[in-house]
Amino acid sequence: MDRTTFRGFLAGFDWAGVERRPYKEDGTAPFRSISRQVLFSDPALGCELRYFEMDRGGYSTLERHEHMHAVMILRGHGHCLVGAEVRPVATHDLVTIPPLTWHQFRATPDEPLGFLCMVNAERDRPQLPTEGEIRAMRQDARIAAFLDGRTPS
Repeated sequence: MDRTTFRGFLAGFDWAGVERRPYKEDGTAPFRSISRQVLFSDPALGCELRYFEMDRGGYSTLERHEHMHAVMILRGHGHCLVGAEVRPVATHDLVTIPPLTWHQFRATPDEPLGFLCMVNAERDRPQLPTEGEIRAMRQDARIAAFLDGRTPS
């Protein structure tokens, strides 16, 4: 079986033969203006390489998982929350997200934010924070500013 695949890069951060899909299928978790593309998935390797893109001011869901993943920023600027840290992110930055660590990515209001994400092909469902967990996170002023969509100081 030939496993060779070539997916040419297209304008607008799309790839040939790859469908741009909604970020979450069920829409029950809070997020804004984000899409996903599965660029690579092969059971022999046991992982998927996905591309996510947020429009200006968009953000991913605040969540955690049992699996870890790695994110490389390909386009734009923004901020990410990983655990108790809020950091600016820009093109070519690499963010490793440990298992069971709260995380979220947010695009700046002036440009899209796009990133590659490598994850296990077989993975658990995301866990959303409880109201109590969000209250606890908001005790940190930088995290509260981030969650409110303000640039953390």
